[in-house]
Amino acid sequence: MAGSNHIVIMAGGAGNRLWPMSTEETPKQFVDVLGCGKSLLQLTLDRFAGICPIENVWVVTSEKYASLVEEQLPMLPVGNILKEPCRRNTAPCIAYAAWKIKKRDPSANMVVTPSDHFVADVQEFRRVVSSSLNFVNGSDAILTIGIKPTRPEVGYGYIEAVLGNSTLSNKEVFRVDSFKEKPSLEVAEAYVAKKNFYWNAGIFIWNVSTIVNAFRVYQSPIASIFESLTPYFFTPEEQERVNERFPECRNISVDYAIMERADEIFVFPANFGWSDLGTWISLHDNLQRDLNGNVAIGGDVRFAETRNCLVSTQGMKRVVVIGMDNCVIAEKDNNLLVCRMGEENRIKDIAD
Repeated sequence: MAGSNHIVIMAGGAGNRLWPMSTEETPKQFVDVLGCGKSLLQLTLDRFAGICPIENVWVVTSEKYASLVEEQLPMLPVGNILKEPCRRNTAPCIAYAAWKIKKRDPSANMVVTPSDHFVADVQEFRRVVSSSLNFVNGSDAILTIGIKPTRPEVGYGYIEAVLGNSTLSNKEVFRVDSFKEKPSLEVAEAYVAKKNFYWNAGIFIWNVSTIVNAFRVYQSPIASIFESLTPYFFTPEEQERVNERFPECRNISVDYAIMERADEIFVFPANFGWSDLGTWISLHDNLQRDLNGNVAIGGDVRFAETRNCLVSTQGMKRVVVIGMDNCVIAEKDNNLLVCRMGEENRIKDIAD
């Protein structure tokens, strides 16, 4: 029997790598980092249009960000915002959503996605996701989407695929041989040269029973917690009970908890213009640049004798940049960043 499709958007992160545009109070998933009039969270929901009805969309976030989710996604049923009382990484986040969805629809299929990534080709993204949902429907397969690398990137984890034979039910899906941590540049160059390594985008597709059973086998303490919470889902007591038990969960990513341990792991190699927008460089590379490689986000920005720079302004009426090369200039809420492109990894140490 075909299960209904559900989307789980993970929106609890508090990264500030794009400071001052994103902060602990307003992380980047809630910010219009692209200057298009929509936050990354809103764009994430938009690209799943047609995959499932809005009542089958779930957002897992921190209690402190729940009001931001309500404000930015007013069409989402309030009961579909799952509030974590504390951060415990992606495995408990996914387990919470999985057990709750399973109570409503035991045969459901799930897509789990980050809330703060960028996709250029939305039509191709929807095709890949729809095909992936068909692949996992009624099966015990765990599927992840791998991104065909365009460069030897050291900031992403990699998925090694077995490309000899595709699966019988989907010629675009292959078995996973192994998951690799973020590599050195030399290792990343070797991965790209081999042609069977893909960036790990952190997008997962499975049947809800499959992932619940995987937790029972590989992370039984987490499974036990959500088994005990199941009677309270969709009741007035849910949040109180979750607040009591959720902090007991181990702080662990789903990659370590499940993906690197389970059998029947598959990858769908895809190419839809993906980026995690984790740095100012990645933001610069994914936005339209002028003939000199400059990007302006926000107000009136004027460039002269300037190359390969990114300027993001929220409050200033006009910004004039003269004689600069390969720099980031970003302003928001009386905070100003000026740095060399690529130096943003030092922001947290200096700005805090």
